[in-house]
Amino acid sequence: MARRKVKSQVPSGFDPNRFLARVGRGRSTAKFLTGNQIFAQGDPGNAVFYIQEGRVKLTVVSRQGKEAVIAILGPGDFFGEGCLAGQPTRMASAAAMSECSIMRLEKAALIRILREEPEFSEMFLMHVLSRNIRFEADLVDQLFNSSEKRLARVLLLLANFGKPGEPQAVIPKISQETLAEIIGTTRSRVSYFMNRFRKMGFIDYNGGLEVHSSLLNVVLHD
Repeated sequence: MARRKVKSQVPSGFDPNRFLARVGRGRSTAKFLTGNQIFAQGDPGNAVFYIQEGRVKLTVVSRQGKEAVIAILGPGDFFGEGCLAGQPTRMASAAAMSECSIMRLEKAALIRILREEPEFSEMFLMHVLSRNIRFEADLVDQLFNSSEKRLARVLLLLANFGKPGEPQAVIPKISQETLAEIIGTTRSRVSYFMNRFRKMGFIDYNGGLEVHSSLLNVVLHD
């Protein structure tokens, strides 16, 4: 199934980092170490977060205690925006996958900015729409693609293939357990596919996981 690449369209010349740094009331920045929790499922939803550096993992836990990874986010991504749509509590947990610098924007402050700053509003709207399209693509992926294709797609997304700018050939360390949680399979299956990808020259391990564009063949092949 062919998919159109989704690119976030930030207004020309608009720098969200520089703009957000000028926000006064309702803004704070914090550092998080790998594994630190940013917020937990069920916590009050009273702020939106912006990733300046690092990667963040969003997870949900069912009533039976089963955990699933629903997103891995990186620099330039917002998360926790459900509070703007009336969610009183967090529907997922967020934790740092690497050392992170994260800006916290209180709900009232962000609503004020969205009303008063059209360029920021346009950028934020494109972010929300792009995330929605990504979630729809994730659902289609889970419903119709094999676990091998799902793994290949996740690795390509982590390496920023399809996003503006150059792909990030070597992606930050991520465990096979986490990859298994993302694509909905077992760690042993992930290990099998990773070894297969390496033998076929799609990926390499050289002090980190290096993803080659040839891995696209797995996703595009029917």
